[in-house]
Amino acid sequence: MSNDNKVDTKSEANAQATEATAAKSELEIAAEEAAKWRNDFLYLKAEFENYKRNAIKERSELLKFGIERIGRDILDVVDNFERALQVQLTPETIPTFKTGIEMTAKELKDLLGRHGIHEVPSEGLPFNPAHHEALSSEPTNAVPNGHISKVFKKPYKLHDKIIRTGQVIVATAPKTEA
Repeated sequence: MSNDNKVDTKSEANAQATEATAAKSELEIAAEEAAKWRNDFLYLKAEFENYKRNAIKERSELLKFGIERIGRDILDVVDNFERALQVQLTPETIPTFKTGIEMTAKELKDLLGRHGIHEVPSEGLPFNPAHHEALSSEPTNAVPNGHISKVFKKPYKLHDKIIRTGQVIVATAPKTEA
């Protein structure tokens, strides 16, 4: 074997060793990168699980104590009603008693309004099945046909959602005698 062949064989061996080392380095780099991505994934997965757990807990707390503010406000109205019930009614105190009840009713409506609950106007307006339950109909000229002539229970909404439909009487055109 000549020296040239030995050098070529040695050069080839060195080149293969270098390629193997380079391939091993690339493999190690890829493995390290895969491990990093896996760790990042596991970290984010754990973070998301914590987020879900905290969101469920927070929602539960909101549902449990969300009524607290309106509850405190309603207690003031309850106090006023209890004071009214303690009044000894005489012919002289009835007008004052009535005024007190009217003021308490206004206070309650204002309280509901502060919490987004409002009465839906109905009397004299067209019947709307999304807002009203027709108990019956009556022939009348007082309001147009298909409009509400009497309200037994007023409808209420919470912001834009109807939370109680009204119970109403719907006007029909009176029968004309021939």
